[in-house]
Amino acid sequence: MSQQTSQQLESYCTFRVDDLLFGVEVCQVQEVIRTHPTTSVPLAPAVVHGLMNLRGQIVSALNLRYVLGMPPSQSERKPMNVVVRSQEGPISLLVDEIGDVVQVDRDRFEPLPETLQRQQREMLTGAFKLDGKLLLILDIERVLAIPV
Repeated sequence: MSQQTSQQLESYCTFRVDDLLFGVEVCQVQEVIRTHPTTSVPLAPAVVHGLMNLRGQIVSALNLRYVLGMPPSQSERKPMNVVVRSQEGPISLLVDEIGDVVQVDRDRFEPLPETLQRQQREMLTGAFKLDGKLLLILDIERVLAIPV
């Protein structure tokens, strides 16, 4: 692979929420964890699913479905965790399913489709067309800036 080609590739950690495929830049992801127990926080806003103990560190778990204006999951499967880095420390985003790390050519970055809800559009920066699916790029700073 030539150096020019490798400079145009970006890596994204992917995950699903409902039937949408989302991605976060790999450099923003601390780790991905399957189901992890959380403790609910009385009187916390709906976006805060709870707190989890991650090897002695207390991490807030945010309900990404709520952030994106989606209905609660009807599945009996427990949510999975994408732990992202923030200035305040790690934050877990609860997702339906963990995907793969994909590399995409940044030249294929596109504006968001008009069919997305306004609340979803506000949390995204753009999209990439992959084989038969659309990868929506989550803006972690906007997600974490939600008033809680």
